Amino acid sequence: MGEFELIRHYFRQHSVESTPESVLLGVGDDAALLQPPAGEALAVTVDTLVAGSHFPEDAPAEEIAQRALRVNLSDLAAMGAKPLWFTLALTLPEASDEWLRDFSRGLFAAAEEFGCTLVGGDTTRGPLSITIQLMGSVPAGQALRRDGASAGDYVLVTHTLGDSAAGLAVLLHRLTKDPGEDASAFLSGRYWRPTPRLEAAKQLTGIASAALDISDGLVADLGHICEASDLGAELFVEDLPLSPALQAATDHAQAREWALCGGDDYELCFTVPENRMDELGMLIASGALQASVVGRMRAGTGVDCRLHGEPFATQQGYTHF
Repeated sequence: MGEFELIRHYFRQHSVESTPESVLLGVGDDAALLQPPAGEALAVTVDTLVAGSHFPEDAPAEEIAQRALRVNLSDLAAMGAKPLWFTLALTLPEASDEWLRDFSRGLFAAAEEFGCTLVGGDTTRGPLSITIQLMGSVPAGQALRRDGASAGDYVLVTHTLGDSAAGLAVLLHRLTKDPGEDASAFLSGRYWRPTPRLEAAKQLTGIASAALDISDGLVADLGHICEASDLGAELFVEDLPLSPALQAATDHAQAREWALCGGDDYELCFTVPENRMDELGMLIASGALQASVVGRMRAGTGVDCRLHGEPFATQQGYTHF
């Protein structure tokens, strides 16, 4: 199957059937023509996932596709942006009909769930890798950014941390204890299908002073807020939100290490000024937002981890090189 036949068979037909009015010209031409919403800024992000580095080489194609789109969606969530369109660059060792069928099924299922449309891309032969560029919009001046934190702001995270690292350990058979079938399924699901916190980001617009998504681990990513805001931060290790499944999968020391440095959680880490904490607390109490206080911004540099007030040594998180 040639490149253009592959695109038509697995990607163009579905995208044409679901094309919104904002796509003036989509898959099949030299470039897409897109119409951003009036008065909104365009948010653009791109990620590459490489077999053997970002997912196991024998991973199911449908799960690879789900993960590839969802991690990009998490970047838009971190900005408070609404997803609109995406492009796909797919490098394949061979054009396997079964693999492509499963991949496209997972890709379009995720795209439909989160409301974004494939508008173009490229395919080529080589070691398996997936690059997705995702585009969305955010009302002008309302984007969540990394550089708005102030000393004294509280540091919070959505949902629970460390689950994805444990999920990878499940897939690679590296757990030292058996957490049970339900916990294993939950953890592996958190690895393959992270939930981009798009709805949570909507709630945080106008409340959070800074935000990002946790891809390389809480310590490393909070460090980016510190650097962008010219501040330091203190993390309260005893307050890390750990899921029952994670705690069933390993000991407390490993659970904390994965929560701090494991990466791939794709939860939001955000800061909130003290005078907005009551407003945030109301969102949490009403069930509109699930979030936990895990630290506080301070003058200085870097991230200081403390367990009940005492220094807590930890790694710095995932690095790409």
